[in-house]
Amino acid sequence: MPEYRRRLPHFHRDDAYLFLTWRLHGSLPSKPTDCLYRTPGHAFVAADRALHSDRSGPLWLKQPRIARLVADAIVAGEGERGFYELSAWVVMPNHVHLLFLPKVAVPKTMRWLKASTAHRANQLLGRTGLPFWQDESYDHWVRNTREFDRITGYIEANPVNAGLVDSMDLWPWSSAAWQAKPPAPPAL
Repeated sequence: MPEYRRRLPHFHRDDAYLFLTWRLHGSLPSKPTDCLYRTPGHAFVAADRALHSDRSGPLWLKQPRIARLVADAIVAGEGERGFYELSAWVVMPNHVHLLFLPKVAVPKTMRWLKASTAHRANQLLGRTGLPFWQDESYDHWVRNTREFDRITGYIEANPVNAGLVDSMDLWPWSSAAWQAKPPAPPAL
């Protein structure tokens, strides 16, 4: 089981899907909640829901051109780069959720995803020399099919739960919407 450490320890199995979340720099509220939860999973869901309603930090991913470049990078990580097998993903106004089966070391994937998108996003926003993404990310390796299905539903329903759209296939920056699009007509 590979392990790497930044501020938090990160563990994952080579043969298991990984649920990853990362946020925009400065998008975490300054004071954490003092509630106790039954499991770390319950705590994560509660914190994620609370963060949807917190509007104190940047919401750069709400801008279509920024969300699009992150979505395109996520898809390219599978197709062009071969870093992972994608299952579900969503780009929210201040964070990203990704469910994938890694094919290369996760730190390599995250370095590429964050660096390439941060550089281009900062160019589009007219920012130079400023952090775009938070350094850390939250990861959880998926232990069984039931958990995989629950996490997929959670990711794709995130825009609905945050009150951004009425149907998950209406949020343009997610696997649910990208899968809902009809295929392009064949070239003649």
